[in-house]
Amino acid sequence: MTSLKTPIETAPVGHPKYSQTFPCEPSTAEIGRKLVRDVLGVWHLDDLADRAALVITELIANASRHTRCSEIRIIVRRPSAIRVHVGVVDREPSRLPALSRADEDDESGRGLLLIDAVADRWGYDLQGSGRRPWGKEVWAELRTEGGE
Repeated sequence: MTSLKTPIETAPVGHPKYSQTFPCEPSTAEIGRKLVRDVLGVWHLDDLADRAALVITELIANASRHTRCSEIRIIVRRPSAIRVHVGVVDREPSRLPALSRADEDDESGRGLLLIDAVADRWGYDLQGSGRRPWGKEVWAELRTEGGE
């Protein structure tokens, strides 16, 4: 079982960011939820914790289900005073997320629909340069209280 070994610290200047690498497996979702909740607690944004925990759970589930990566990187950052960015980086740039509809009796396939419902926006960014990306980050952003 993997656990958080590094205390959560925010950057003294600029936009704060926290990231850590974990195994790409479903059990990492529990660790991801704790990490996101801890970071948001440090930033006094506990009101976003439930939505951010749901987002990171779904992002980790998608990475572990749809890629063959052995590791993923979880990222939590504040690109602005009114936004929190939660993302998962994997090393499979050819497996891009796509929003789809699940049938009533399907047991999976609703992760991006949930993210779309609770996040203010979501997407993916290819990692690396030029025509040969080495990976992708699938992310979602949440607005803080009072955010426009």
